[in-house]
Amino acid sequence: MSRRNIAKKRTLNPDPIYNSKLIHMLTARILRNGKKGIAQKIIYKSLEIIESRTSRNPLEILEKAVRNTTPLVEVKARRIGGSTYQVPMEVRAYRGTNLALRWITKFATQRTGNNMSLKLANEIIDASNENGNSIRKREETHRMAEANKAFAHYRY
Repeated sequence: MSRRNIAKKRTLNPDPIYNSKLIHMLTARILRNGKKGIAQKIIYKSLEIIESRTSRNPLEILEKAVRNTTPLVEVKARRIGGSTYQVPMEVRAYRGTNLALRWITKFATQRTGNNMSLKLANEIIDASNENGNSIRKREETHRMAEANKAFAHYRY
C-alpha cells in the first residue's frame, strides 16, 4: 500500500476569452517553461485558423476533436505472480479528456512545419474529422485492450 498522499484535485478556472475549462486544460498541456502567455497565444491563434478554415465555431470543433480522441478503455500493467499482464481498464471521463488533449498536443508537436499554432489547428481539424495521428493512437489503445481482454479478471 502506498504511503503517499493522494493528490488533491484543483479547481480549474476557465480561460479569459472563450470562458472554457477545456482551453485551460489545453493551455496546461502546451505550456513550456512556465510561459503561459505564449501557450495561450498559440491556442488562440490556432482557434482563429480553425475558424477561418472551417467557418464554424472553433470551440465546438475542439470539443468534437477531444470527444473523438477520448479513449474508452486502456491497458495498465499489473504484476501477478512474477509475470506482468496488460489488464484492460475503463477510463474515467477526466482522465480520458486529459489523455485526448495530451495526444493531440503530442502529435501536433511532431507534425512537420515551424508554426505550432498552425500544426495544432491542423491536428484539431483532423481529429474532429476522425483521422490523424491522435485518432490512430486511440484506435491502437482500444486494440490493445481488446487483445488483452482475457486478463480483465485481474482488475483491481
